[in-house]
Amino acid sequence: MKDYKEYSNPLSERYASREMLYLFSPHKKFTTWRKLWIALAESEKELGLNITDEQVSEMKANVENIDFEYAAQMERKFRHDVMAHVHTFGECCPKAMPIIHLGATSAYVGDNTDAIVLKEGMELVRKKLVNVMDNMAKFARTYKNVPTLGFTHFQPAQLTTVGKRACLWLQDFVLDFETLEFAIENIRFRGVKGTTGTQASFLHLFDGDHEKVKTLDKMVTEKMDFDKVLTITGQTYTRKQDTRVLSALAQIAETTHKMATDLRLLANLKEIEEPFEKNQIGSSAMAYKRNPMRCERVCSLARHVISLSMNPYMTHATQWFERTLDDSANRRIGISEAFLCIDAILELLYNITSGLVVYERMIEKRVMEELPFMATENIIMESVKRGADRQEMHEAVRVASMEAGKRVKMEGQSNDLLDRLAAEKSVPLNKEEILALLDPIKFVGRAPEQVDQFLAEEIDTVTSKYSALLGMDVDIKV
Repeated sequence: MKDYKEYSNPLSERYASREMLYLFSPHKKFTTWRKLWIALAESEKELGLNITDEQVSEMKANVENIDFEYAAQMERKFRHDVMAHVHTFGECCPKAMPIIHLGATSAYVGDNTDAIVLKEGMELVRKKLVNVMDNMAKFARTYKNVPTLGFTHFQPAQLTTVGKRACLWLQDFVLDFETLEFAIENIRFRGVKGTTGTQASFLHLFDGDHEKVKTLDKMVTEKMDFDKVLTITGQTYTRKQDTRVLSALAQIAETTHKMATDLRLLANLKEIEEPFEKNQIGSSAMAYKRNPMRCERVCSLARHVISLSMNPYMTHATQWFERTLDDSANRRIGISEAFLCIDAILELLYNITSGLVVYERMIEKRVMEELPFMATENIIMESVKRGADRQEMHEAVRVASMEAGKRVKMEGQSNDLLDRLAAEKSVPLNKEEILALLDPIKFVGRAPEQVDQFLAEEIDTVTSKYSALLGMDVDIKV
C-alpha cells in the first residue's frame, strides 16, 4: 500500500482553536496526571505518611519532563495507560518512584483529570460565549429602531425591529449562559476514593484513621482548585456529570443553529448577510453567489454537538454497579468533539457578529410592500373618527385589499392598495393622509424599549461581570 497521508480529524485541522485543542492534548492530560500525583503525595506526607520533601521536590521538577516514546513502549508492555505513565514518571523521578500513585486507582488520575478539563473547557466556552453576546448586544443597540417585517410561519407578520430580533437570539443565549454557569459552579472533583470508591486503601495506609482519610480527600480537592467533591463514587465519578456538561453544550448548539438558520434566511431575503471577504468565492460555477458559508458551518457543527449529547445519557444509563469500561472509548471521542465543535461554532459566530451587513433600504422596501395591508385597521379607525361608517369602511378595505393582493400575487405587480383606498369615495382620507398613517416606527410597539430594558437588565450585567474576558482574536482557517 502506498504511503498516503493518514486521516486527521477536521476539528483539529480546520475548525477548533489552539487553546481548546490544547485542553484535550496528551501534554495537558499527562502533566495533569503528574500534578495529581504530586498533590496526593504532598497531602499524604502532610498527614504523616513516610514521604520525603526530596521525593515531592523531584516530582515537581519533572512535571514537564515526559518521554512520550518511552510511555508508548510501556503501554504496549503493560496494556495499561496509567501504569505506563507511572513507570515513565518514575524513570525521571527514581527517588519518588516508590510512592507515586500510592493508594490510588487509575480513576484517580483519569477521572480527576477529566473533571479538570471539563471545568477549564467550560470556562473557555464561557469566555467565547460572553464575547459573542457582547457583539450581539452592540448590534441590537445599533438597530433597535430599524423597523423590519416580523415573520410567523415565515409569512409576513406585524413589524418588529432588527435590534429586537437580535434580542430573540440573545435571550436564548442568556438561558444557555445560565445553564453553563450552573454546570461550571457545580462540577465536582472525584477526589481520593480508591478502587471501588470505599477509600479502603487509604484507610489502610492511615491505620484506620477515618478523619485523616476524609482530610486527604479535602486537601487534594483544594490543591487542584475545586471547591466541591463527590462524597460518594464508585470507581469513577458518576457519568451523570458528563451528561450535565454536554447538555449545556448542546443547548448552546441549538441556539446557534437557530440563529445561523435565521441569518441564512435573511441572506436569501437580501436583508442581512454575514461578512463576505474581498476574494471569497461563493460558487465555483455561479460567480455572483454570496453563500452564507459560515452560518452553514455553524449549523453543521451544531447538529453534531446535539447528536453527541446523547452519548453520556446512554453511557450513564448502562454503567454497571461500581463501573464498566464500555464508557472509555466513547468518552474519549464524544466529550472532546463536543467541546471542539462548540469552540469552533463560537469563534465563527464571533467573526460573523463582528461584521454583519444590514441592508436597510432593502428592509424598508419589503416593509413598505407589506405595510399597507397591516395598516388597514388604522385606516379604518381614522376614517371612523372622521364620521365614516365602520362596517362600510371594513368592506371597502376588504375589497381593495383582495384586488391589491391579486395584483401582487397573480400579476407580479406592485402593491397599489393605498392608491385604491385614496380613490375610494367612501374613504374620507386622501393619499397624503393615508401615508401619514404608514410610518413604520408606529407599528413596532415597544420593540426599541424592550431592547433597552433587556440589554440593561440581562446582558450588561453579564458583560460587566466578565469584562476582563472581553476581546478575542479569532483565526477562521477556512
